[in-house]
Amino acid sequence: MQNMQAALWVVVLLVVLALAFDFMNGFHDAANSIATVVSTGVLKPAQAVLFAAFFNVVAIFIFHLSVAATVGKGIVQPGIVDTHVVFGALLGAVSWNVITWYYGIPSSSSHALIGGIVGAVMAKAGAGALISAGIMKTVLFIFVSPVLGFLLGSLMMVLVANLFKRSRPSKVDKWFRRLQLVSAGAYSLGHGGNDAQKTIGIIWMLLVATGYVAASDTSPPTWTIVSCYMAIGMGTMFGGWRIVKTMGQRITKLKPVGGFCAETGGALTLFLATGLGIPVSTTHTITGAIVGVGSTQRASAVRWGVAGNIVWAWVLTIPASAFVASIAYWISLQIF
Repeated sequence: MQNMQAALWVVVLLVVLALAFDFMNGFHDAANSIATVVSTGVLKPAQAVLFAAFFNVVAIFIFHLSVAATVGKGIVQPGIVDTHVVFGALLGAVSWNVITWYYGIPSSSSHALIGGIVGAVMAKAGAGALISAGIMKTVLFIFVSPVLGFLLGSLMMVLVANLFKRSRPSKVDKWFRRLQLVSAGAYSLGHGGNDAQKTIGIIWMLLVATGYVAASDTSPPTWTIVSCYMAIGMGTMFGGWRIVKTMGQRITKLKPVGGFCAETGGALTLFLATGLGIPVSTTHTITGAIVGVGSTQRASAVRWGVAGNIVWAWVLTIPASAFVASIAYWISLQIF
């Protein structure tokens, strides 16, 4: 009985750590949803975070749990995950998020979590314990999501420029200030729908591994779903202002029409990935879309040095979080 209670406390603490990661995900990735509306002056920062947080949570009613299923059951072979693996994965992801938030680098919370899972699992059982198909599609979309965001954002910008080429700039600005609320809401839906499900997935993985949920269950407990969406919404409300500045102004200067096109291109990419059950980076997606919009004006409109630093953070995210996770896994063996 005492051992069972100890195991329960470990599970409870890991669930709390997972929700803390989810909160940090919203905090860290708030910039993805609100940087464009803040930088274009459509919404004030306090208004923008409440707006984005609302749509993060509303996503619970719209998207199927395909991404949660990929993270929970599609990355690691059955029987490998235990409390030590989950602890290592979460600590690796949280550590990388803190580092990149501190330096204002818009890296991927999603890939930090995937890297954490990979590192902890490899520390326990080696690469053979990973499901290659799940890993490969996640890694592939590190490149696909920003490219798709770039293409859709730039195409939207070209389309809008041609449709409104005879309109007065002041009239265009007035219309797109309103339309940007629609695009920002859509992007926040995509952000909540894809990112909250990653934490749902790892809690689901933990509950199955510890026997609190049957492996045959087709969905996680309702409390898991609700708490993860609420946690990411709360994180977004607090916002990550260091990253907002990088996303909203340092890559390229945006006007409302550009913000609308970037958010719409990014939202379409997220809806597609979430529908396919692929855990993508909302950071990669919106960065690609912003760069695409900026490049339609002229190549020099994009600060390629800043964009290059962001890409390096993308490349380092999975191995860096995997490395920390592997160390955390070994430490956890000595703790519990």
